[in-house]
Amino acid sequence: MMIRKALLGGGALLAMLATSPAPLLADASEGQVAAVMDEGLNRSEAMVMASELLDGIGPRLTNSEGYRRAADWATARMTRLGLQNVHREGFEFGLGWNVDSYRAVMVTPRRIELTAIPVAWSPPTEGTLRAPVVLAPMSKAEHFAQWKGKLAGKVVLISMPGTSGEPSKPAFQRYDDKQIGEYDKYDLPSFDPHAADRRAKRTNFPLELSRFLKAEGAVAMVRISYRDGKLVHGEGYNFRPGETLALPAFEVAAEDYRRLARLTTTGTAPTLELALAARFDASNLMAENLFGEIPGSDPKAGYVMAGAHFDSWIAGDGAADNGAGSVVVLEAARILMRLGVKPRRTIRFALWAGEEQGLLGSRAYIDRHLASRPIDPKLTGIAAYSAWSQAWPITPKPGYGDLKAYFNLDNGGGKIRGIYAEGNIAAEGMLGKWLNPFASLGAGRVVTGKTGGTDHVFMQAIGLPGYQFIQDPLDYDSRVHHTSIDTLDHLRGDDLRQAATIMAAMLLQAANSDKDLPRMPLPSKPVPTDPFKVRDPDE
Repeated sequence: MMIRKALLGGGALLAMLATSPAPLLADASEGQVAAVMDEGLNRSEAMVMASELLDGIGPRLTNSEGYRRAADWATARMTRLGLQNVHREGFEFGLGWNVDSYRAVMVTPRRIELTAIPVAWSPPTEGTLRAPVVLAPMSKAEHFAQWKGKLAGKVVLISMPGTSGEPSKPAFQRYDDKQIGEYDKYDLPSFDPHAADRRAKRTNFPLELSRFLKAEGAVAMVRISYRDGKLVHGEGYNFRPGETLALPAFEVAAEDYRRLARLTTTGTAPTLELALAARFDASNLMAENLFGEIPGSDPKAGYVMAGAHFDSWIAGDGAADNGAGSVVVLEAARILMRLGVKPRRTIRFALWAGEEQGLLGSRAYIDRHLASRPIDPKLTGIAAYSAWSQAWPITPKPGYGDLKAYFNLDNGGGKIRGIYAEGNIAAEGMLGKWLNPFASLGAGRVVTGKTGGTDHVFMQAIGLPGYQFIQDPLDYDSRVHHTSIDTLDHLRGDDLRQAATIMAAMLLQAANSDKDLPRMPLPSKPVPTDPFKVRDPDE
C-alpha cells in the first residue's frame, strides 16, 4: 500500500483506492511498473492456481480427457478474471488417447514390479499379457532381417541397454552471469535442405518398427528410459493422426531395463506381465488453443501477446513442462486485470495445444491469422513441423502486421533471468529498457542468441517479434523435463511470482509503447550453407 500511496498521491486518489478494487492505470509509466511489482510480488496467486491445475487435474496430453478438463478450468478462470473475448480455436489434430491403468511386472526368475509407463498413443493390451522377453535392439530398418522368424510370442526389448551415467554437473542449478553471458552471441545462420527429411525418417521409424514386430508375431515392445534414476517419460512423438503404434509399447526405467537385458543374455529370458487399459477417442478430432484478452483503446494499434503451451506428456503432472508457463500467463492476466489497466494495444493471452507434437497449436494460429507456407497437406505431426520451416515462399495474411510482440515462457519453473533477442540486434534496446526495472530481481539481461523448441519459434521463422525468456534451469533438464517426477514439488513459488510479474510488466510496456519492436525482414529461401559438405545419409 505504501508503494501505491507514493505513486498515486493525493486524498482524492486515496479515496478512490478505498472504494475501487484497483487503481486504473492508463499508460506504462514507471508508476505502473511499480504497481505491477506490488501486486505481483505481494499478492501472488500463482501457486494456488498451480495446485488447482497440477494437483487437481494433472497431465494434459493433447486431445485427452485431461486436456479438456484443464481447458474448461482455464477458460473459466479467464472469464472470472474479467478477460474479454475468451474463446477456443480448434485445429485438426487426430485421435484422443486416455489411459486408465497400467502395470509391468517381471514374474520370472523372480517377481519385481517394474518402474514403467506406456508410450503415449500405444494400443492397449487385451487384459494382462504374459510372455518372455527377447533383447533385439533395432534402430533402423536394415536391422529387421536378422530378427525375422525369432520374435513370435515375445516382448521385444528394442533399445541397447548401455551403462548407467556418471553425472559431472549438479542436478539443480541457477545461472550465474558468466553462464548467461555465453548466450550473448550471434550465431551465423545455417541452412541444411536435408534436415527435415532426416528428422522425418527418425520419427517415423518407431511406427515402422512396430509394424514389423506385429507382422513377426511379437506381443509388445519395450524401450529403455533415456535417464537414470528410475525416471520414465512415456513420450509418443511418433504419433500421427490415424496411424498409431501397431502393438502395445512400454518404456521401462533404465535400471530395470538393464536388469532384463542382463538376465536375457546370461541365462533364461525373464517373463513379463504387461497390462495397459487405454482408450482411443475419435469423438472429437480437433485440439483447442485457448485465448482471452484485455482490449486496447486503439483498434489500429495491433496487439501484444503472452503464451505458453498448455499440453503435456502423460508422465508426472506436466508441472515444469509447461504448467509453470501456463500459470505464469494466467497470473500475468490476473495482475493486469487487478490493476485495471487500459492499454493502447490489445493484450492477448494464449495457451497452446499440441506443442509436444510439433508446435501444432501455435502453427495453427499462424496459419489462420498471420502467414502461410506451402507444405504438403498430407504431412502431420513432427513431419509437418520439420517441413514447415523449409517451405517457401512465406505469404503474410492481413493480420500479419497486427502482432507487435509475443512473449513465451516454456523452460520450466525457474525465475526469469533475461530474454533471448533471437539475433535481432535492433530489438535489444527496447527489450532491455522494458526489462531494466527488474535487474535487481535478477532479470535484466538481453542476449543476442537464439533458443528453440517452443512456441515462439515459428513466429520468428516468419519474421515476427516472438521471444522466449531466459530462465534458471533448476533441475528441469537434468531430471524433471517430461518425467514421472514433473510435479508441483519441483516448482518454486518465489520464481513463479517473479516470472508472472515480469511477464505482466513486459506486456504492459509493449502494449503502451509509442514504438513497435523492430522486426526482422520477411524471410526468403536461403541457399545451403556448405553445399560441398558430404553428409552421412543416416545422420
